[in-house]
Amino acid sequence: MLNKDLAICIHTADFSETSQILTFFTKANGKIQAIAKGSKRPKSAFDGPVEIFSFGDIVFSESSREKLATVTEFEQKLILKGLVENYFAMNSALFSAELLNKLTDDYDPHPNLFESFLQFLKNASQAKNKAASLACLILFQLSLLAEIGLQPVLKNCVNCKNSFSDSWPEVYFSSSANGLICRDCEESFPDKIRISENAANALARAKLFTDTELKVLNEIERILVYHFTEILGRPPKMAKYILKNAL
Repeated sequence: MLNKDLAICIHTADFSETSQILTFFTKANGKIQAIAKGSKRPKSAFDGPVEIFSFGDIVFSESSREKLATVTEFEQKLILKGLVENYFAMNSALFSAELLNKLTDDYDPHPNLFESFLQFLKNASQAKNKAASLACLILFQLSLLAEIGLQPVLKNCVNCKNSFSDSWPEVYFSSSANGLICRDCEESFPDKIRISENAANALARAKLFTDTELKVLNEIERILVYHFTEILGRPPKMAKYILKNAL
């Protein structure tokens, strides 16, 4: 049985001299692992090898646990131009694709997350500087956490429920608690890290990221990298490139 969907390629690997193993994030079917036979041939049905972050209509066969899906059609529409020209934006996109791949299951649809990821790629490709790229990445990371049921608590203390305000003398973030911790509760969470008032304010008011200075965005991204490392049990591979080049 053939399925039609809208897809974004989030990972590519060579299978043979002429074929590729691909991972797509689709709108209606979620993540799929598939083989594109003959995709690397000059006159293939895919107009050449499928590139990461290519986007378009896809037709594929159903798969099983023992067998990959087979892509029969994919109309590639590249959204790479701005990313290729912006090294940090490309690393941000690769990092987001890695998280999306690791934190979602095959054939588990997340149509809202698909739209968020597509919008993130478009925004990142148009970002004029590192601060704009980083703000796009952080917003996508938070939407990813919310979509998979791990949205952090950022408006009040996870433990005592007191609302966050500028009057808090100290602010902490705990991955195990999945959110902000006030000074009165921090002793109960040995994994907590202290964060600045500016970072806590920005996290509590996510829509203001576009007006947040790069120094604060860097701090927030370090918090999120720590959080994703705890969730995954190991540091994401692309995290080091984001932290290194965000400075």
